This record gives sequence, structure tokens and C-alpha cells, in this order.
Amino acid sequence: MKKGVKAVIFDVGGVLALGGGNSQKIKWHYTKGVHSFLADYFKINIDQWFDSIDTVYAKSIEGKISEKETLSIMAKNLKVPLKKLKRIFIKTYKRNFKQNKPLYKFAFSLKKKGYKIAILSDQWHISRRALIKKKYMKRFDKVIISCDVGMRKPSIKIYKFILQKLSLPPHSTVFIDNREWNLKPAKKLGMKTILFKNNRQLIQELSKLGVK
Repeated sequence: MKKGVKAVIFDVGGVLALGGGNSQKIKWHYTKGVHSFLADYFKINIDQWFDSIDTVYAKSIEGKISEKETLSIMAKNLKVPLKKLKRIFIKTYKRNFKQNKPLYKFAFSLKKKGYKIAILSDQWHISRRALIKKKYMKRFDKVIISCDVGMRKPSIKIYKFILQKLSLPPHSTVFIDNREWNLKPAKKLGMKTILFKNNRQLIQELSKLGVK
């Protein structure tokens, strides 16, 4: 392992979990595929869907509201039983996303070579359960999920938090995300950053940084 980079930090949605039609920025950075699908399922337009889940979704991503309370409010607005809504959400996330198994394999190969590997992701309780498998999670050195720590990207605090947990200075880390606005605070701190497009491109860019 080269002296420069000592840890590689991965986002989940759009990086370690692919799909969801997440090429566009829409209200609260929603995953378009999931929310469009659910709006269709409940036979309402996308604006009505956003009104139904309202600010509780944003609060749940930041861990300011519990999973049960979040789902209770959504279920009441949508006039659907809570357990049914939870089941539909999980099924829809799994339908719209697939695990990026080759990238997980690459990440674990880096760990064997002596690099620290970590996850830094904005998720609410349901998407965390659907998108981040425990069998993968436990193999990372650190896993920081917004709903667990009470902060989210692009707040500078969450980047400082993961650096503290890794016990590394910013310049010794690489942060990978598919959203450019999430890379800016990391870059400002001095972290190396890569805008994820596909596995091949990412591996090539990591190689240029001496990570291979």
C-alpha cells in the first residue's frame, strides 16, 4: 500500500447499490425510480406523493424522527396500514436497486491489501435496511449512516465525523459519491474525491491515486 491514501470511503445509493433512476436531482434528492413507482402504486401524482410523505422523510434521513413515527405519519396521510406501507417500501427499494457486487468485491480486496474501507451514506430507516446488507456491512471498518448519527451530507459535520472515526487526516482518504454536491464539502476539507460513474471509471481513477 502506498503512503498517500489509507482509506477509501464509499457512498451506497448510486455507488454500492445501483439503480433507481437516480440521475436527476429532485426534491430532497429523492431516488426518482422508487418515488415515481410508489406514486403510481398509490394512484397519485408525484407531487401528491411528496406532500404525503412531507418533511418526515427528510427528518428521518437525519435521524430526527423514529422509523415507527415516520411510517405512522406517512401511513396516515396515505390511508394505508403501517405494516403494509413498510412492506411496500422495502419491496420497492429492492426492486429498484441491485447490489453492486463487483464493487463490493473490489472494496474487500482493498481491505486485504491494508486499506481501511468505510461507508458514508444518507439513508432513512427503511432504505438502510433494504439497500445495505448486514453481511457486507460488517466487513467495513466503519459504517456511517445518516439516520443513525443525526447528520447528513452535505453537512461538513458528517465528513469530519467519519474522519474522526477512521482516525485519519483528510488527505489520507478518498470519498466516492455519485452526487457532485456531496463531494464539495469533502474536497474543501482536503479529502480526495471521485465522482462515481461506473466501476471501471472508478477503479481507473483510484489507480491514478495509487489505490490498486
